[in-house]
Amino acid sequence: MSLAKRHAVVTGSTSGIGLAIARALAKEGADVMINGFGDVKAIETERAGIEKEFGVKAFYNGADMSKGAEVEAMIADAGAKMGSVDIVVNNAGIQFVSPIEEFPPEKWDAIIAINLTSAFHTIRAAVPGMKAQKWGRIINTASAHSLVASPFKSAYVAAKHGLAGLTKTVALELATFGVTANCISPGYVWTPLVESQIPDTMKARHMTREQVINEVMLGGQPTKQFVTVDQVASLAVYLCSDSASQITGANLSIDGGWTAE
Repeated sequence: MSLAKRHAVVTGSTSGIGLAIARALAKEGADVMINGFGDVKAIETERAGIEKEFGVKAFYNGADMSKGAEVEAMIADAGAKMGSVDIVVNNAGIQFVSPIEEFPPEKWDAIIAINLTSAFHTIRAAVPGMKAQKWGRIINTASAHSLVASPFKSAYVAAKHGLAGLTKTVALELATFGVTANCISPGYVWTPLVESQIPDTMKARHMTREQVINEVMLGGQPTKQFVTVDQVASLAVYLCSDSASQITGANLSIDGGWTAE
């Protein structure tokens, strides 16, 4: 499959799942714009590495995904630099773990803004161009938590359920324009985001690090294995293919059987 002459924006892509998706799309020939926070030199190394390894154009935009105006400006920047925005992967996400009565309101606001509202802003900005060219792919990185809940993750679960609903609505609106919208819902993937929530989960559940990994994270995944970033990226690439043109409005689990129970 070739994505040559396609242009993708992948949010939250300076590490983890997002970076794996950006690299996988570039491997198939797509120009990419990555986005996210991190060390400036490390980000530039990744950007330049994508260009060198895959022979595509790669750009970086540091838009703060909690700010709608910056998100819209990023999509405009991508269109100006690449010529069009054909693929949008909404992957930016943050997490916070706390009992509901102790959940800081500012953490709730930030999680909803970055995990859910930012996707609204990217989609709203990219859709006119996709409709005009009669082709587009919108992929939202949701979570098993778009389908089921876990304790102490009220904002994250709410945001991911919302993202699944947004995906369905967008899919219906764009169904006759050659544009698809789908969710990928991973279980636990070993990423910096997952690793960083271990201490808070240890505190909330009064567990050791090993207990959190084996009983909380992998306890719900029947395969007892973490999903890999490359497995998620491969599914994203498939959803961009012509073979997936009739897959739209779907929420595709890749969770080791977690949500089958």
